[in-house]
Amino acid sequence: MSAPRTSRSTYAAAGVDVKAGERAVELMRGHVESTRRAEVVGGLGGFGGAFSIPEGYREPLLIASTDGVGTKTAIAVRVGRFDTIGIDLVAMCVDDIVCTGAEPLAFLDYVAVGELDPAAVAELVSGVAAGCRQAGCALVGGETAEHPGLMAADAFDLAGTAIGVVERSRVIDGSVVSAGDAILGVASSGLHANGYSLVRALVAEWDLDLAEPYQARLLLTLGDVATDAALARATHESMATLGEVLLTPTLVYARAILGLREALISRGWDLHGLAHITGGGLPGNVPRALPEGLGARLDPSRWVMPSVMHLIGALGGMDDAELRATFNGGLGMIAVLAPEAVPAAISALADHGLEGLLVGDVVDVDSLAGARYVEGPLEGLVGEVAR
Repeated sequence: MSAPRTSRSTYAAAGVDVKAGERAVELMRGHVESTRRAEVVGGLGGFGGAFSIPEGYREPLLIASTDGVGTKTAIAVRVGRFDTIGIDLVAMCVDDIVCTGAEPLAFLDYVAVGELDPAAVAELVSGVAAGCRQAGCALVGGETAEHPGLMAADAFDLAGTAIGVVERSRVIDGSVVSAGDAILGVASSGLHANGYSLVRALVAEWDLDLAEPYQARLLLTLGDVATDAALARATHESMATLGEVLLTPTLVYARAILGLREALISRGWDLHGLAHITGGGLPGNVPRALPEGLGARLDPSRWVMPSVMHLIGALGGMDDAELRATFNGGLGMIAVLAPEAVPAAISALADHGLEGLLVGDVVDVDSLAGARYVEGPLEGLVGEVAR
């Protein structure tokens, strides 16, 4: 009678490599430590990530958000690059909680793989750590799970949770928004992490080579229109491939938005509302920054849609309005504020390397036949500021 397998060899025979998991944790350790904040208690390896509330809060509220990066992961697999997708994950979570005025404190990630490759998982986590450093939050823990038989060997999924804090009296909830307020858009870096099921379907339908030069694909698909200045302003250098442009990471806005708010407060203003533009695009997200009874009017002529969206639109037969309702349309965040605060806000965003643009105004829904989102020229005081 043969000797029974040890527990680890039996588990390995089922497709789970425990030693590879231990190796992955060791490779991640440096990335995790690079995000440490003073409030973090303990280190990597415990059963939970502990952190304290920063000093100075009298009535702190904890704000949490969880999200994933969806099927953008499939593009990362095809390109064989995993160092940017974690930035998308952090951005999708921290830029949600900053819409309440919360400062991101801590982040936890979850990586599910078909077959554990310690180096590849460490590369994924390096991106998560990079996103956390950009947001100013600590990566306090996470989980890596191997799912042989359930997922293909090269497949992975990525999800995470951000936790932030805001003083109760400083919560941004849109309640102070009023008709006549201005809507400031913050330029996006590209597709961010939404709509990739459509992107992947079009890549397959047109049999696109993700390794081909991006500018060459623009010219092939858009022809002479691609020479227009609006389309030539690509998010990457001219030598980038199509796959690299599709993997352009989502901008992490949180730290800049918090800085913008402090700059406005120092001059007697504040942010009235914020919206992170994700699934549902501009029509689905801008109204979330407004109270009932008010709607948003945006003027698309006031900002540039990224070239990659024009490319997807041409491949899919989509007009610009449909692109703005599917992707972010070129605006990753919007802020609602008093019209007179717009110049100061644009300047504050520029200090953080972001482009702010006056793109719309807030109007009473009665003047919009009950609609919460319309597109058209700006009017009133905001229209005067826009000139």
